[in-house]
This record gives sequence, structure tokens and C-alpha cells, in this order.
Amino acid sequence: MAEKFNCHYCRDALQGKKYVQKDGHHCCLKCFDKFCANTCVECRKPIGADAKEVHYKNRYWHDTCFRCAKCLRSLANETFVAKDNKILCNKCTTREDSPKCKGCFKPIVAGDQNVEYKGTVWHKECFTCSNCKQVIGTGSFFPKGEDFYCVTCHETKFAKHCVKCNKAITSGGITYQDQPWHAECFVCVTCSKKLAGQRFTAVEDQYYCVDCYKNFVAKKCAGCKNPITGFGKGSSVVAYEGQSWHDYCFHCKKCSMNLANKRFVFHQEQVYCPDCAKKL
Repeated sequence: MAEKFNCHYCRDALQGKKYVQKDGHHCCLKCFDKFCANTCVECRKPIGADAKEVHYKNRYWHDTCFRCAKCLRSLANETFVAKDNKILCNKCTTREDSPKCKGCFKPIVAGDQNVEYKGTVWHKECFTCSNCKQVIGTGSFFPKGEDFYCVTCHETKFAKHCVKCNKAITSGGITYQDQPWHAECFVCVTCSKKLAGQRFTAVEDQYYCVDCYKNFVAKKCAGCKNPITGFGKGSSVVAYEGQSWHDYCFHCKKCSMNLANKRFVFHQEQVYCPDCAKKL
């Protein structure tokens, strides 16, 4: 009976002493530490019989060594997550899985105000103008390559300026003959009607809507006395001796033959075909 309580390894008697039963054998504490104790993953030292042990998936730790790999918080009595062979607390796991701010490279965690653009995220306070460095946050901005500009800096550095008012064109502008305009600035010089998307005529750097051009600028046809606008029917014009005609109005006074692109005789302010002119 006494032999039964001898240490399996050193054969010392165990009566009245602390001992550990391991794999069906009894051993003293010294032999347990030497031959049977698990090795702590963290400190690489044996986990003695008197120590508290944490066991997870065939890995062992002293309870004091079982800590978050990031913040070193003790996890012996806490919930944890194993990721990429590391042990993490819940808080650090959230940070590990959170997107990183493009500005400061720190995690954007739940509750942080953020800005997202084309799959990239920033903390709200990290999303700043590339020029003036002021926080853009959730305000309006203009992307330019890898940079972002607030409205003011974009207008100063890149925006075209309207020919008429010389103010920056940030949106809705138009271009005519390589010159930029605000849509609201590109108007008829006579009636101020907006001309963007409408037919208009330019005369000596002045722009007219169709109606104002017909009423105030266009030459009158010597035949029908109506304006020659260059729009629609009669867009081709015949001009001779300071007078102008719609091409369909340029015909012989006597026989009414159309003489556009044909020989004609001009006699006493009237147009005649050669045959009718011989009979005058």
C-alpha cells in the first residue's frame, strides 16, 4: 500500500504530501513540473501543478500569460477570439476587422463618423482639402487624381472662369468657340433669354436668340421683305449690289424662273433671266 503512494518518477513517498495524478500515475509536484507539466505558449516555461492553466485547441498558457496580443489585457476570465494564431480581446478584434482610415491609417470603429468615396474611407476629421488642409468632412469636394479639394480651392486652382462674369464655373457651364460661360450668363443681348440648348446667332461677338435676330439684326430679303435668318428654309442667301435674297426668292421679275446659282441680269433694281432681259 505504501508503494502505491510513491512518486512514479523519483519513487519518493507521497504520504502527507501534495501530489498529482497524471495518466494513471501519481507523481510529486517536483516531478510533475519536470516530466508532465504543459509548456506555456507565451513564456515557454512549464505550467506547474500549483499554477492556473488555460487550455485552447491543444495550446496551453499560464492564466497570467493568456493575454490579448494587441492590448495585453488579461483574458483568463474574458471572452476572446483566436485569429491568425493570435488571441485577441473583442475590442481589438473589432479594430482588426475594421476598415483603416486613408488619412491616419487607424481603424474606423463603430460610432466613428466617416466619409467613404469609391471604396476608400476616412475619419470625418481626416478627410481634408489637399491644398488648404481644412476639414472637408461631409461637405462638397472635387476629386483630382489622388487629391481632393474643397470648393474654394478647386475654384482657385482648376475651375474655368465665365467670360461674362469672370466667376468660377463649378457646374452646368457651357462652351462656345472655346470660351466658357455659365449657362445663366450666356443670354441674348437684346431680350436676355438663355441661349444654352437653343438656336442663336452671333454677330460681332454679340449673341441673339432667333426672334431678336430676325426682328433687330437680320437683313431683309429684297424679294419677300422677310428677315433672312439662315435657319430652316432659305438658309442659302444670294447677295448682289448690297441687297440680299432668300435663294428661293431670287427669281426673274418677268418669268419667275429661279435664278439662284444661274446667270442673271440686274436692271433698274430688278432681276431678270438673260432671255427676259433681251426683251426689255
